[in-house]
Amino acid sequence: MLPDDVYMHGHHDSVLRSHRWRTAMNSAAYLLPELRSGMSVLDVGCGPGTITTDLARRVAPGEVVGLDRDEGVLAEAASTTLANLRFTTGDIYALPFPDRSFDVVHAHQVLQHLTTPCDALSEMGRVCREGGIVAVRDVDMSTMTWYPLDPRLDRWMELYLELARANGAEPDAGRRLLAWAHGAGFDEIRVSAGTWCYATPDERAWWAGLWAERVVRSRFADQALRDGRTTPAELKGIAAAFGDWAAHPDGWFAMIHGELLISP
Repeated sequence: MLPDDVYMHGHHDSVLRSHRWRTAMNSAAYLLPELRSGMSVLDVGCGPGTITTDLARRVAPGEVVGLDRDEGVLAEAASTTLANLRFTTGDIYALPFPDRSFDVVHAHQVLQHLTTPCDALSEMGRVCREGGIVAVRDVDMSTMTWYPLDPRLDRWMELYLELARANGAEPDAGRRLLAWAHGAGFDEIRVSAGTWCYATPDERAWWAGLWAERVVRSRFADQALRDGRTTPAELKGIAAAFGDWAAHPDGWFAMIHGELLISP
C-alpha cells in the first residue's frame, strides 16, 4: 500500500497563487546549466505547471511530462499548449513509467510533504536514465527569517512546524536532502543552496497577502482548528501580523532551500 501523505497546504487559491509565481529561473536555477535541447524531463508534483512549462521550453523538442496526484490542479496545468509537453496524474511512490524513461527527473517543494522521502527518491531514480539527473529542491522552514520581529509570526512558524510533523512530514527538509539521498542509496550527489527573499513593497504585499489568506482559509487553517492547536482569533491575529509586516518600510523576509543534483 502506498503512503497516504497529506498535502497540508491544499489547493486554495492563496496556495496556487504562490505556485503560479514559480519559474525555472526563480525555483530551479541550480538545474538550468544541466539542460540541453532534446532532453526528456519528468516534473514530479508539478502543481499548476509553471516550472514544468519553462522546462519544456528549455529542452524542446525533448518530451516533458508534468505529474501530480491532484486532478484539479492538473486541469489548470493542462491549459498550457506546447507540442512537447503533457500532464498526467500519478503518485511519486509508484511513477507510471518504465525504468530509465527520462534524462531528468525533477521535484520542487515535494519531499518536505512526504512521510517516506527516501522511497520517493529511490522511485525517481528508477525512472531516470543512466547518465541522467535526479534534481530536488526543498525549503528548510526553520530558516525562514523576517524583520521586523513579531511574536504573532513566531507563533505562525511554531504552528506550521507542529502541523507538518503531526502529518509525519519534515518541514525542515532542505537540511536533510543530502541525508535522504544517501538513505535512498545514492552517492554521486552535487549539493547547493538557494534563497528566496521578499523585501520590496510589491514583494512584501504579494507574500503577506498569500499567507494572510492562507492562515484563515486553506487546509492549513482547517487542520490547525480541527486538531485544536489554535483558535479562529489567533489565526486572524497571525493574518494581521503579515499585513503589518508588509506595510513596514523595513520589512524583509527570506528563506534557504536545499538543492541536489543526483547521478543515479
